[in-house]
Amino acid sequence: MFQRILVAVDPSPARRSAVRLAGELARLTNAEVRVVHVIASAASVAAIVPLEEDTEAKAVLDEALAALRDRGVKAEGTLLRGLTTQIATAISETAEEFDADLIVLSPHHRSAAQALFDPRVSDAVAHRTHTAILLAPESQDQD
Repeated sequence: MFQRILVAVDPSPARRSAVRLAGELARLTNAEVRVVHVIASAASVAAIVPLEEDTEAKAVLDEALAALRDRGVKAEGTLLRGLTTQIATAISETAEEFDADLIVLSPHHRSAAQALFDPRVSDAVAHRTHTAILLAPESQDQD
């Protein structure tokens, strides 16, 4: 079934559900997992402003890799940089390079008006890839 799973993580607590779900699927199918985290920046008129420190980004990636490896899953990780408008493209391109047959994401819940003016990364990825996508539900107990 799924042999190469890409899981995209961000600093939100919802990432833990995505990692947990990707790990469970990988164990069931003996799949490889690649974790990708995009260190996002925002562009303003005068400058590009980082939204996350490199050390924080590395900690997010390392936490995800440790959780997967602790479950016996073969996992590797990738840190990328991009503007907030480039995150979906970076995830889609990484999935293609990895030859992923599944992308696991955590959706960010927001109102319809917010989504209209600022589409969700999960929606944008779905429009940029031919790979199956699984949205991990947020857990009530974000470990």
